[in-house]
Amino acid sequence: MDDREKLNRLRWRCTRRAMLEMDLLLGEFLERIFPTLTPEQADAFVVLADMEDLELWPLINASRECADPVQAEVVALLRNVRVK
Repeated sequence: MDDREKLNRLRWRCTRRAMLEMDLLLGEFLERIFPTLTPEQADAFVVLADMEDLELWPLINASRECADPVQAEVVALLRNVRVK
């Protein structure tokens, strides 16, 4: 699978969520912030995007903290995304 196909699959996972809020947030993050991430942060984002909304939302709204430090960096970036 090439990089373009991987990005398209990730885009689909980010914008076809159970919660509209997550669709908007992850989609905006993918378009604006994802290209600037380090490879480690990009891998962490992929893991976060694979989580169910009910697992990921508490991390984003700070009611639960990440145990993984790189995921915590990405979650901090997610918390600062402003959806258009």
